[in-house]
Amino acid sequence: MQLTLDDLIALTGGQLIRPQQSGNDISFTGVASLDEASAEEVSFLGNEKYYQDFLKTSAGVVLIPPGVPEYPADTTLIEVENPSRAFGAVVKKLIAGQRIFKPGVHEGAQVAESVQLDPTKVSVKAGAVIEDGVVIGNGSEIGSGVVVCEGAVIGENCILYPNSTIRERCVLGSNIVIQPGAVIGSDGYGYTLVDGRHEPVDQVGIVVLEDFVEIGANATIDRARFGKTIIGEGTKVDNLVQIAHNVRIGKHCLVVAQSGLAGSTHVGDYVTLAAQSASAGHLKIGDKAILTAQTAALKDLPGGVIYMGVPARPIREVQKQRALIARLPKLAAQVKELQRSLDELHG
Repeated sequence: MQLTLDDLIALTGGQLIRPQQSGNDISFTGVASLDEASAEEVSFLGNEKYYQDFLKTSAGVVLIPPGVPEYPADTTLIEVENPSRAFGAVVKKLIAGQRIFKPGVHEGAQVAESVQLDPTKVSVKAGAVIEDGVVIGNGSEIGSGVVVCEGAVIGENCILYPNSTIRERCVLGSNIVIQPGAVIGSDGYGYTLVDGRHEPVDQVGIVVLEDFVEIGANATIDRARFGKTIIGEGTKVDNLVQIAHNVRIGKHCLVVAQSGLAGSTHVGDYVTLAAQSASAGHLKIGDKAILTAQTAALKDLPGGVIYMGVPARPIREVQKQRALIARLPKLAAQVKELQRSLDELHG
């Protein structure tokens, strides 16, 4: 896949800064960071931390925000409102051109007779196992080693990468991406103590992933004890995330690596849970709340606030406390000096 300057301008909606005229005499075949890009690759300036890399870049074209004061000598520049988003569109276009969807069921796949799919519109790779009663929508791709258990439903245009697992009766909407090793619908962690032994509580619910959800590698989402564990439309779950039974996550949330949500937590829309953040069970996190890295929600949290620390508190409150703590050595020295003065005064 190749993109010309005209293609890039049309794709990003940007304005060509240098050279002053667009054209199709130059083409670009890949993307890279500013410090690694070659003359055939596209890069972007999305953070001022990389400004020096920008000034020295060898990229063929760079997507830049408005108002950049100084440019590298020989690089073509396209000015866009949001370089990161524009770069994402370029990446998607190039990768879409590289990815080839080949419909058909490989002879090495094991597909039960009762499975509903159109082999001319669905791709099932070697080693996949699809059990009785499964329904798979058109345009979906089932990778090698994927297991889709009885009665599960996969919507249209989904990608299940190798060795991911969809357990019984779980429901995936359309345009969903499941990265390698992810498990959707594992049993929730529920036990009751009977005669001195921990007996498992039956987990008979399901997991529902709404449209445009993406699940990272080795993430695990537990089926509900009863009812549904729900991941809302457009939510993106990173690698190594644990989501427990009966959790409900709203629309367009971001759940970052190694985060964990305990059972029956309800998360609103547009919430961000940064890396290694967590919640106790049976609580609510409001719309547009942000939990910074390693923050733990131990009670209900209102929306629209940035939280920090353990337990989670508004970030400004925590920052003030930490500033005071940083002054403690100086304050202790002052108290010690005052004590010495008092001792001298009293002989």
